[in-house]
Amino acid sequence: MMIRGVALVAVLAVSLLAAPLAADAQQATKVTPIGYLSGPSLSANAARIEAFRQGLRELSYVEGKNIVIEWRSADGKFDRLPALAAELVRLKVAVIVTSGGALTRRAKEATSTIPIVMTNDPDPVGDGFIASLARPGGNITGLSTFAPELSGKRLEILREVVPKLSRVAVLGSSGATGYAQTLKEIEPAAKAFKLQLQFIDVKHAKDMEAAFRAASEGRAQGVLTLNSAILGSQRAQIVELAIKERLPVMYHQNDFVEAGGLMFYGANVPDLSRRAATYVDKILKGAKPADLPIERPTKFELVINLNERVKRTGLELAEWHL
Repeated sequence: MMIRGVALVAVLAVSLLAAPLAADAQQATKVTPIGYLSGPSLSANAARIEAFRQGLRELSYVEGKNIVIEWRSADGKFDRLPALAAELVRLKVAVIVTSGGALTRRAKEATSTIPIVMTNDPDPVGDGFIASLARPGGNITGLSTFAPELSGKRLEILREVVPKLSRVAVLGSSGATGYAQTLKEIEPAAKAFKLQLQFIDVKHAKDMEAAFRAASEGRAQGVLTLNSAILGSQRAQIVELAIKERLPVMYHQNDFVEAGGLMFYGANVPDLSRRAATYVDKILKGAKPADLPIERPTKFELVINLNERVKRTGLELAEWHL
C-alpha cells in the first residue's frame, strides 16, 4: 500500500508539472499575424521586404513559427489598395506594416485601432498621419524618410554633376504624400542656384512617356523625381525613358539606381524597412503606437551608377565634380 501511495503521489506531481509545461508550450507556439501592404509588386519591392524580414529575424521572429506575414500587393494598381487594406483588417492582424505614404493613408482609412507601422514616409505630420514626431498619437508610428528637406540638396548635387545646368524638369504626382512640402523646399534652392524648374504632374502610370517628352520639349537638361507611388511602380520604364531622352536624373529612391538609373541621394530605405521591425517588436510586446516617437534617418548616401549605360545620358564622367 505504501508503494502504491508513493506512485500515486508521483503521478500527481508529474501531472501538476505537466500542466504548466503544456501551457508554456502552447504559448510558445502561438503564431501572431502581421499584415504588410505594398503598392508595387512584391518582386519589385524585394530589397525592402528582405530587409524587413532580416530585421524580424534579428529580433527572433521566425515566419511560420511565431509569426505569419500576410503579404498584400496592389501590383502597381493603386485603386486596389483600399480593398487590400480592408482585407488585412478583416484578418485581424496584430499590426499593419506599410511601405509608403499612399499605403499608410489607405491603412489609416481602413482602421483606427490596429497599429500601423510606416517603413518610410516623407512628411507624416504634414500628411496628417500623426500629431507630432515625438508623440504620434493615434494608431500610427514608424519611420520618416525626411524627404521634403532633402529635395533642395538633391537639386544642388544634380547641379554639381551636370555642367552648365540651367533647366530642370521636376517629375512628381500632386496627389502624393508630402508633395506640397517638397515644392516649398525645392523652389528656394532653385532660386539660389539660378535654375529654372519645369513641374510635370504625373497622375497615371500611362503618363510616363508624355512626361519625358514634355521634359525634352521644355529643353530640360536634367530631371529631379519626387516621392510618388506612381513613379515608384514604374521604375524600369522611367530609367529607360531617361536613357532614351539622354536626360540625367536625380532619383528620390535608391531602387531606381538599382534598376539602372543614374543617381540617388537620401536615406537608405531598405535599412529603414529593417528598422521598422523594431517597431513591430515593441508593439507586439505591448507598446502603444501613440507613445513611440517617429524615427528619422541620421545618415544619408549618395549612390551613382557608373556602368556603361550611364554614358548614354550624355554625361562626360571626367566633368563630374563630386
